[in-house]
Amino acid sequence: MSLSSWWKGPVRAEPNFGNLLKVLRREAPDRPTLFEFFLNERLHETLVGPGIESLRQQPHGGMLARLHAFRNAGYDYVTTHVPRFDFPRGDRHQAKTISQNEGSIIHDRATFEACVMPDPAKADYTVFDALAPHLPAGMQMIVCGPCGVLENVTFLAGFDNLCYLIADDERLAFELFEAVGSRLVDFYSRCVVHPRVGAIIGNDDWGFKTQPMLSPADMRRFVFPWHKQIVTAAHRAGKPAILHSCGNLTSVMDDIIDDLGYDGKHSYEDAILPVEKAYDTYGRRIAIMGGLDLDFMCRSTPEQVYDRARRMLDRSAAQGGFGLGTGNSVPEYVPAENYFAMTRAALEAR
Repeated sequence: MSLSSWWKGPVRAEPNFGNLLKVLRREAPDRPTLFEFFLNERLHETLVGPGIESLRQQPHGGMLARLHAFRNAGYDYVTTHVPRFDFPRGDRHQAKTISQNEGSIIHDRATFEACVMPDPAKADYTVFDALAPHLPAGMQMIVCGPCGVLENVTFLAGFDNLCYLIADDERLAFELFEAVGSRLVDFYSRCVVHPRVGAIIGNDDWGFKTQPMLSPADMRRFVFPWHKQIVTAAHRAGKPAILHSCGNLTSVMDDIIDDLGYDGKHSYEDAILPVEKAYDTYGRRIAIMGGLDLDFMCRSTPEQVYDRARRMLDRSAAQGGFGLGTGNSVPEYVPAENYFAMTRAALEAR
């Protein structure tokens, strides 16, 4: 079946961020609600059309193009990055897959003290005011970080060296996590006060296929305290917080829900925890966001994608607390017709 059979053109109905808020409160939204971390440039071009080049030439043009793509696809928000706030990294190969040890720049106390960390006060928060006039009344921004606490520490130190630091120089490990975590707390605290920021995403991959990257005890010592402060900053401003984290987090799900207080959890994989099982297991305690496995999204027919999406929407219709989307994001290798088959399952019911 051709792409045109699934892509019906820009969604004309007005967005309503209140529906996503209902999902995050584990309520049934007024209509099926879409959720995605990010799409890709090819999809942006399809969703926006020829006018995308003029958008890209404006200040914050890449983000502006993303806003129009999310709007035309039927989302009630756009995920937003803030420029000029990134942690330093060493040289790395430009490849799809690289070692988690490559590009590390902190190896001991001397290199830690020589490392220049970013100043959250100098980030370019003007992106919010630049995008706000382009947002329909019912649409908001959801801010994500420049990766999260554990990811940035791993980029800085390298995974193997980080494990050695925790074992051999615990004090330095604590200081490194504090240097990253405190800056991310400051960053999110500045973001959530903007009236058109409706929620935040704490994007921080924590796990492998079988377990977290660090032991649950070390996650609780080094990583979770900073995420708890991030969630607290969002809640203090009356905004929900969504965790995007890949990997097998079964051993720390109670922490995520009961201690950290995240309102929604995103990123699921059939080989770890299919979204249907995640919803049945945790859906009464935390909103389940996205979930259609990326391998499934790539290998299936559009009809199979549509059917699974419909079944998941039916499964969650009465209880609520579910936003339909992929298990992680929509990279360019996901067939466009499969992406549109998934979104159509939600949009045709509006």
